[in-house]
Amino acid sequence: MTTIQDTPAPTRTRRLPRVRWTVALAVGVVAFFALAAAAPQLLATHDPTALDLTASLRAPSLDHWFGTDESGRDLYSRVIHGTRESLAIGLGAAGVSLVLALVLGSAAALAHRYLAGAVNRFVEILFAFPTLLFALLLVAILGPSATTQILAVGIGSAPGYARIVRGQILAARRSGYVEAAVALGHPRGLILRQHVIPNAVRPLVAVFTLCVGQSIVWASSLAFLGLGVAPPSSEWGALLDAGRTYVTHAPWLIVIPGLVIVVLALAATAIGKDIQARLESGDE
Repeated sequence: MTTIQDTPAPTRTRRLPRVRWTVALAVGVVAFFALAAAAPQLLATHDPTALDLTASLRAPSLDHWFGTDESGRDLYSRVIHGTRESLAIGLGAAGVSLVLALVLGSAAALAHRYLAGAVNRFVEILFAFPTLLFALLLVAILGPSATTQILAVGIGSAPGYARIVRGQILAARRSGYVEAAVALGHPRGLILRQHVIPNAVRPLVAVFTLCVGQSIVWASSLAFLGLGVAPPSSEWGALLDAGRTYVTHAPWLIVIPGLVIVVLALAATAIGKDIQARLESGDE
């Protein structure tokens, strides 16, 4: 007589997406700029403030990798030394945007229906108000500065992220684990702290990296229009503002800082999308 032995069912192992070469490259780019922000003297090849009128408006070469500006200052060294201020503006604007988004999105999803309705209308007004006009208003009040850029970009970007937060919280409230916690009689405050808010906030990790890249682009655009840090600062937007006068004679003064901004924004976006994909694969 033969006995039939039960064979254990194969267990499924959760496999996270492998790191693609584009993500690895993006991490390398962000690490390079992080080093430039922390210790620019390690990467700069010249003194960013040293004037050399005999070498003004020179094209990129082996001696000056990114060329020189109208005062003969090395553009590569100025880009490296401007990284700290540019990243600070991007991170600050992203932080302001996400803090406001958390407050507004949570109020719109969790408050009493009349208060939630008022918050939703306020978010719609902010969403319809052009960021450029808001920046002009802040410049008239505070003057052109890095603080103005942070507030203008942060507040201008907040409504879109507030809608994301509101949607995440509403989805978490309707989930099965929240319904089970309610059926077990758990207090409402405990359910919010342990289930709703953590699951609604987790996707914002990926959103934050995307917001940093977007904020740097927006802040540089405002500086290019004269609404940010004024030259002779080496902040990237200020470099664009200073170089537009020589766009026909020395196009590298605008093209190269613009490419630097685009490369960092693309790197932050690639990292953000990879984090989002990993978070989504972890939920499956």
